Amino acid sequence: MVVDLKESREKIDKIDKQITELFEKRMEVAKDVAAYKRSTGKKVFDPIREEAKIKTLKELTENEFNKTGIEDLFRQIMSISRKYQYQVLGTQNDVNQTFRQIKSFDIDEDTRVVCFGEHGAYTEQAMEEVFGKNITAINKGTFREVMETVANGEAKFGVLPIENTSTGGITDIYDLFLEYDVTIVAEHIVKVEQTLMGFPGSKLEDIKIVYSHPQGLMQCSKFFEEHPSISTKTYSSTSAAAKKVADDGSKTQAAIASKRAAELFGLDIIKEQVNHESKNYTRFIIISNQKVFLSNANKISLSFEIKHESGSLYNMLSNFYYNGLNLTKIESRPIENRNWEYRFFVDIEGNLNEPGVGNALASIKEFANKLVVLGNIATK
Repeated sequence: MVVDLKESREKIDKIDKQITELFEKRMEVAKDVAAYKRSTGKKVFDPIREEAKIKTLKELTENEFNKTGIEDLFRQIMSISRKYQYQVLGTQNDVNQTFRQIKSFDIDEDTRVVCFGEHGAYTEQAMEEVFGKNITAINKGTFREVMETVANGEAKFGVLPIENTSTGGITDIYDLFLEYDVTIVAEHIVKVEQTLMGFPGSKLEDIKIVYSHPQGLMQCSKFFEEHPSISTKTYSSTSAAAKKVADDGSKTQAAIASKRAAELFGLDIIKEQVNHESKNYTRFIIISNQKVFLSNANKISLSFEIKHESGSLYNMLSNFYYNGLNLTKIESRPIENRNWEYRFFVDIEGNLNEPGVGNALASIKEFANKLVVLGNIATK
């Protein structure tokens, strides 16, 4: 006998109404639990209690499909309950004690700022646009050297590329964050117009090899597809590649770098805007060895590891959703010597002073392995 669909839907509506009413009653009890934990200093997350509860609930049904559904349902309910308890408690983790808010950067001619690349690099351009030219500028040839220079106090700030609109994140930077105790304090975006340049008098038909940073070459990949006779070779930075071409003095060599690099090293511009994306932008980060954030900072960068089990990432990211925080970026990097396990780097909108941010971080801290707040970032 076929059951009437309308009748079945009415039954489901009635059951769903009862479930909603019971859910609200459960959350009221969760509020009482939060009050108890406040008075005793007990942690919100009690994994032993939760696992025992799941086991008991699964035993209430014989159907294997329902056992799985019951586990999934109540893990979600308990996760929501924990997030609600954090909001009730107004829990703040120790981030606010670790980080200090400042109104502006204290900059003068003696302020040492280090950037990646030779003179003429896009990173140097970003540095000058943020700090001006009335500083003590330092150029370093590798990302690691920039990190080291800031971490050991030789420079107050450092400037590094972190992401390009055409080629994505620069993963080497993410890995270095876990080696050096530095903080991201700001970001700055520069429009990148890659230029093909060569020794004075050289023409496109003379060029046999082009040097540039891997990112520069990737941004111009379509150009090289159209000119298969030209080979490429990666170099430490775009500006260092320009310097090499100038020093070698060969008309068969060229570099992809900025116009300012061509002017600085006396090279001829062979072709402008070699990058295939016309809207080609690179995001640069400003790092410091001080745990500070600007009062107008509106983005938080985090790093964390999670358990290698089903639902772990979802449970972590859902903390942002329940606290009204927009997740703007996520990157994953493999964890050394732990096959198929990953460390995550995420950006969320927010300021460390906001209650929702504190609640989310407090919840995440109880679940995450090695949670690191990389910085509260202001756009400069």
